[in-house]
Amino acid sequence: MIILDGQSLSLDDLVFIARHHEKVSIAKESIQKIIEASSLVEELLKKEKPIYGINTGFGHLANVKIENDKLDELQVNLLKSHACSMGDPLSIEVVRAMMALRINALIKGYSGTRLETIELMVTLLNENIIPVIFEQGSLGASGDLALLAHMGLPLLGLGEVYHKQERMDAKTALDKAHIKPLDKLYPKEGLSLINGTQAMTAIGALVLYDAFKLIKFINLSLSLTMEALESIIDAFDPRIQDVRKHFGQMEVADEVKTLLENSQNITNQCAKRVQDAYSIRCAPQVHGASLDVFHHVKNIIDIEMNSVTDNPILFINEKQAISAGNFHGQPLALAFDYLGMAIAELANISERRIERLVNPKLNDGLPPFLTSHSGVNSGFMIVQYAAASIVSENKVIAHPASVDSIPSSANQEDHVSMGATSARKAKTILDNTRKVIALEMFTASQALHFRGKDKLGKKTKLAFDLISKEIPFIKTDAVMYPYIHHAEKLLKDDKLYHLVFKGDETLD
Repeated sequence: MIILDGQSLSLDDLVFIARHHEKVSIAKESIQKIIEASSLVEELLKKEKPIYGINTGFGHLANVKIENDKLDELQVNLLKSHACSMGDPLSIEVVRAMMALRINALIKGYSGTRLETIELMVTLLNENIIPVIFEQGSLGASGDLALLAHMGLPLLGLGEVYHKQERMDAKTALDKAHIKPLDKLYPKEGLSLINGTQAMTAIGALVLYDAFKLIKFINLSLSLTMEALESIIDAFDPRIQDVRKHFGQMEVADEVKTLLENSQNITNQCAKRVQDAYSIRCAPQVHGASLDVFHHVKNIIDIEMNSVTDNPILFINEKQAISAGNFHGQPLALAFDYLGMAIAELANISERRIERLVNPKLNDGLPPFLTSHSGVNSGFMIVQYAAASIVSENKVIAHPASVDSIPSSANQEDHVSMGATSARKAKTILDNTRKVIALEMFTASQALHFRGKDKLGKKTKLAFDLISKEIPFIKTDAVMYPYIHHAEKLLKDDKLYHLVFKGDETLD
């Protein structure tokens, strides 16, 4: 069980909760903060001064005073009216991450949500009763309002959820699980549930986690291509990286040298040619630059996962509620645009290596399009087309969302981040890039059947043997899509990853 305390949640913890259904609990020291913050809300209300979202309307309606007998209704109406997301439902893993992140923010003691409400969120997460949330509708300020409103509805028995692999209305699921929904929401609770960046953070965090795995796969696909093209290893010399000192560049070069250790296909400069093309020779610089971006984005996510993103924010010691803008997603919006562009560049350089593998003018003696009888057979010609198409699609998608803004709530909310869009774009780019890297591995493995499969390095041989076991050598033209789809599957499951990078050579 992962104990949430509002300050130590890590990316690995979040992935365990989201994907492996690790259960959570609230740290004992957080419980007192929760109680004190919710008591402060009651105390501030007695002073009968306007406090945004507690006894006033929302957004442009902030100047509308709400009578005391309507305060509970105000909060419930907030969830109902703001649950306006559209499009396809977010994956269960993303919504689980959202729930964990929102709980982690609320328990810090700055939000005023009651312990009972937070504990019900914990129960739903642990029982895997997961709200149905649609992907479109967030402007990224005031946080992910529409998406988080959907997340809050099941606490009242409203909306829809996934329960035991079925989609159903929330009240039915709660009845089946013998869980009682809340009778009402107390002042500020509805606002605290939806005023935050947890949708964009959840989506982006999972993309980032997968991006760190993707960088290892592209280093492997590069290494297989280098084996097939008898590439020059000198550009990966640690002395070259040391005189520039970018961390990512050094790490990539070191990993590629490890993957190619003991290879007899790899050459030295001037043995066959003076130097390789950029897509190989500059791979440490390109792959490494993306890796450096991933570490930069991770720092931002680490901060955001353990931050308070409400409005207003309560300060217990000063007995004060301050309206501000911690819900604004700009730090994340910029980061996720950057992340998407960094991932897209991996696809760009990978596709260029596919072209070198199939092009008889560039592949150093391999048969045209990697087929022995070209002409009657087209071989891997259209594999490169597919990669080029996906890469070009990425270039369109990579346009930054964070440079856009559109006013809302009668111009009260006149600058927004579009952070959720940035995160969703990054997810699409990641999925596309994984496909391109799978195509490079597939193509390089085919090339190695012609080149030197018996001269591979230790790690590249592990990869080649597994790929060849799953995908046969294609002697004459065959229906290709099952093979390329299977190549993508090898990058999605853990078998190849654990075999090559975790040393688990016992896998079937």
